[in-house]
Amino acid sequence: MLFSQELARWASFHSTKMKINEKKSKDYLNSYAKYSSLAIQMGVIIAGGVIGGYYIDKSLMWNFPVFTLVLSFFSVATAIYIAVKDLLKK
Repeated sequence: MLFSQELARWASFHSTKMKINEKKSKDYLNSYAKYSSLAIQMGVIIAGGVIGGYYIDKSLMWNFPVFTLVLSFFSVATAIYIAVKDLLKK
């Protein structure tokens, strides 16, 4: 009888510990996915601004890359704004 009680107590403790470890692992993966997608999103926004500005300047045949600079700065500012807004959303 004593052995079965100790075994039940150990099983309860072990299952509780496993649930905590699974939750920590799931939280880690969720935060990894969140920040990875945020970095990819920022990269796509910035690359889109730079490439768009480059092609506008190329089509207008200007000597100075005005649209490349303007759209680059605008896309960086937009990416930072979206990142901060997303990080503060919690």
